[in-house]
Amino acid sequence: MNLEFILGKLGEIMRWDTERSRAEFAWLGLMSNIKYDGYQDFRAGARFVESLADWLQQFPQARREVAYEFVRNHLVYVGTPEMNHLVEIFFPETVQWRLMQAAAGRRGIPTYRVWSDPAAAALYQRLLRQTLFIELSDGARIDVFRRANSGVVSNEQVLTAPRINRAKWDDVLKDLREALGDPAARFAFVFLVDDFIGSGTTLLRWEEAKASWNGKLFRFWEDLAEAGVVVTHFEPDWVLCIHHYLATHRATEAAERRQAEALATRTSAGLGWFERVRFSYGTVLPEDFPVDAGRHAGFLELVHDYYDDSIETKHMKLGGEDARLGFGQCALPLILEHNTPNNSLALLWAETEGKGGKHAMRPLFRRRQRHV
Repeated sequence: MNLEFILGKLGEIMRWDTERSRAEFAWLGLMSNIKYDGYQDFRAGARFVESLADWLQQFPQARREVAYEFVRNHLVYVGTPEMNHLVEIFFPETVQWRLMQAAAGRRGIPTYRVWSDPAAAALYQRLLRQTLFIELSDGARIDVFRRANSGVVSNEQVLTAPRINRAKWDDVLKDLREALGDPAARFAFVFLVDDFIGSGTTLLRWEEAKASWNGKLFRFWEDLAEAGVVVTHFEPDWVLCIHHYLATHRATEAAERRQAEALATRTSAGLGWFERVRFSYGTVLPEDFPVDAGRHAGFLELVHDYYDDSIETKHMKLGGEDARLGFGQCALPLILEHNTPNNSLALLWAETEGKGGKHAMRPLFRRRQRHV
């Protein structure tokens, strides 16, 4: 659609005068070009301004300014350049640092002396080859990571699916031993990598109904145990590192607390679990990042008033019965360029038909649902 035409329609929808229209059109054109038009889930033929105009029309005239002001001043959009930057700094800022610490610890020297100690530097290189990188979802951008570290990390060290069978484990162990020339070599580090953690529930949670742990981390343990590789493929003191490029403050606390609880409960029950788990994050969003009534009262009224509970699927209900504030009641004003997190406010991403007299929700940034 012609940008000037849709901007004109948006001005009519908002009833802006000429001066206001000129100022807003300049901002909208800039932000659309450098950020919002890069969102990957707009419908064919539509981009941000079209989506914004359609989204605003679901509200009465008197409340549209509140909705627009929230988008203008409070929405946070993480685009491809920002996310790729977090991917690219993952190795030098997190992986290299952790392996240097391990090499220094084994050599009994300070970390800063690793490169000046030939034995420690050689040990670092060995530990690097004894490291695997496994993506937890397609958001992990493992292809970007692989290209950024070409010549440093081999293709055999990067696995593109967290569900790995015994045959694949045997293959990567064989590659490791051939690369090191050591028939007894085993893995020392595993990095599980993902793009975003909002509540920590998807990663690890206790389910009362099943009286069991669940989540991606639990399934990874089950796969390791089922394949029977914990002892044969990993050193006795191997370390599991879990890295997210972006995290909420709440999720960092929840993930580490649940890991400690899982270790304690499973160990006391005579069940196996990861003994050494380390969490790391590219960026942690501030504690006051979620939308709250003190700062965003007007927009929260829209969130509560314009809602269709048909989005409350069994998967959404893992985070609570009411999904107005997003999965886990996270209340995030966050958009990621490849898909909007379900932890974000439902009014930003939900799309419903409005059956039974309920409000038909229109998305500003349409979310691609992985579970229905």
